[in-house]
Amino acid sequence: MGYDSAKAQFSDWGIDTDAALARLQDISISVHCWQGDDVVGFETRSGTSGGGIQATGNHPGRARTPDELRADLEFAYANIPGKHRLNLHAMYMDTEDRPDRDQLDYNHFARWVDWARDQGLGLDFNPTFFAHPKADDNLTLSHPDQGIRDFWIEHGRRTRDIAARIGAELGTPSINNIWVPDGYKDTPTDRMAARTRLEQSLDLILSKPQDTMRDAVESKLFGIGVEACTVGSHEFYFGYAMRKNTLLCLDMGHFHPTESVADKLSAVALSLPEILLHVSRPMRWDSDHVILLNDDILAMAHELVSADLLDRTHIGLDFFDATISRTAAWVIGTRNMQKALLQALLRPWDRLRLAENRLDFTARLTLTEALKDLPYGAVWAEFCARNGTKVGMPLIQDLDAYQASVSDR
Repeated sequence: MGYDSAKAQFSDWGIDTDAALARLQDISISVHCWQGDDVVGFETRSGTSGGGIQATGNHPGRARTPDELRADLEFAYANIPGKHRLNLHAMYMDTEDRPDRDQLDYNHFARWVDWARDQGLGLDFNPTFFAHPKADDNLTLSHPDQGIRDFWIEHGRRTRDIAARIGAELGTPSINNIWVPDGYKDTPTDRMAARTRLEQSLDLILSKPQDTMRDAVESKLFGIGVEACTVGSHEFYFGYAMRKNTLLCLDMGHFHPTESVADKLSAVALSLPEILLHVSRPMRWDSDHVILLNDDILAMAHELVSADLLDRTHIGLDFFDATISRTAAWVIGTRNMQKALLQALLRPWDRLRLAENRLDFTARLTLTEALKDLPYGAVWAEFCARNGTKVGMPLIQDLDAYQASVSDR
């Protein structure tokens, strides 16, 4: 089916496909750098990852240098319609120096900024509170040792400065997202003390006003090695974000498997002006599989559009799979997020709300199911064509060819 025919079918429902495509064009997704190298980074020192972070598999083609990672990203972005962002972790410094994390400065990431400017990309940032000997206890900002806390506080301060400089250089605010693996494997004696230390450490990190970056804090349910207590729980960070005016990061893998993160959007949006999303696909739990166009992703997109949260939500991705082509994972996962958003933009929301407000749940169900038969694929193909990207077998052939070209790494 061609686009004109699909456009006519949607028009019968009162849906303007051109308006939906224009809105989708404006949505930038922050693509995570760590899918490209299995969360290894470019440091010489290392510790245990902590918090349950682990990429499994040994598929050929892992990026080993910043240049290889950037080349892989360029290929991925060329196959993702629209203009997007890159989410960079502090462990991905590009420098001949070997600074410890409490010694980082903007110069260690300047090559990334120059590259992002050339590519027309915004750049987000993250302090790295894991994979370091001083995080091997799974305690960082809440550590009872003041010296350990001071090390990580300084790291957090420096990453905020770096993010602010990145935002100023690129002319778009950089989101600096804080996640720490802090917690206890077995039941702690004093949760309050650990959470008080975390709060005090965060306050010190965030004490300096910044204009060209945004702060975000990210919760987690639990991680391997911190099964009994995660210091930075959802309740902790929700309250902190409200009091301190930061963004709250909702990661789809950081909750109980039966919880709907989509359901949380409207709830937290009543108390917070902006939200950060990390979109992944938890299987059993926080396994961070490549996202599919499944019910969870569709529900997330539908909630963003239905609740009018697109302008208040920063969409980032967070998955890492070393059993498949890493570049294909970026392309497939990002495009699936876009496909879900497109489907949400192609819904007759006024008609659905009218049925719901009349308590006509039969009509709501009938409409919802009938909408599934509409030709979304033809509209998606048009979006890709307008952006010069491929669909179907031509896309698959390009993904396969690029993977073959890097398989000798």
